[in-house]
Amino acid sequence: MKRFLAIVLALGLMLAMGSVWAAGPSKCVTIQSGTLLNSAGDVIKPGPDQWGYNYQALMFNGDYCDSYRNATWCQPYKGINLLMKWSEGWLSNKDCNGDGLLDRHNGFASYRGSGAWLTNHQSGEVEVDGKMTQWVYFVKIVAAPLDAFALGGNWYAADGTKIGPQIWGDFVIIQQISNDPSAGEHGVLFKSPAGPCFGLYGAQK
Repeated sequence: MKRFLAIVLALGLMLAMGSVWAAGPSKCVTIQSGTLLNSAGDVIKPGPDQWGYNYQALMFNGDYCDSYRNATWCQPYKGINLLMKWSEGWLSNKDCNGDGLLDRHNGFASYRGSGAWLTNHQSGEVEVDGKMTQWVYFVKIVAAPLDAFALGGNWYAADGTKIGPQIWGDFVIIQQISNDPSAGEHGVLFKSPAGPCFGLYGAQK
């Protein structure tokens, strides 16, 4: 369930919050201008908002359901702590195409090769043998390199080395860590054979 929540949250952020960068004004508009809007139509301000999003710092820190503005459907998942961080390539903190929204995959036709990345760190409590015990889950997600290829639900490097599971088409999981006594999970669930470091998947010009 925790891994499902991580993937759904990241997808929601990617689709809802930004716009595709394209050739536009040479002067980018920043959050400090007070004119950029989020997906709810609210003006984005520097620092964390009431829900926990800090678009200037490229992060969210708060309750999982607050990442969806405390939506009704999310109430069963309240109490899960979420720390999410992302790169400029994933969701920028400025608008360079003049549409009033934060840009995505700046300067690239798609996320492929953009170097975009996201981390998702969740934690909470679960009952084990009558006692409440802490669980923690962490995942790294990156945009697939331009020379990578997808096959059988996974992304592979040009030399055939497996990068990791494919999600949302252009994205790949490069690392998953879980410490959850209730599920018998302790440590690394997956580590990319191609390498789990973001520097290996930087923007390609």
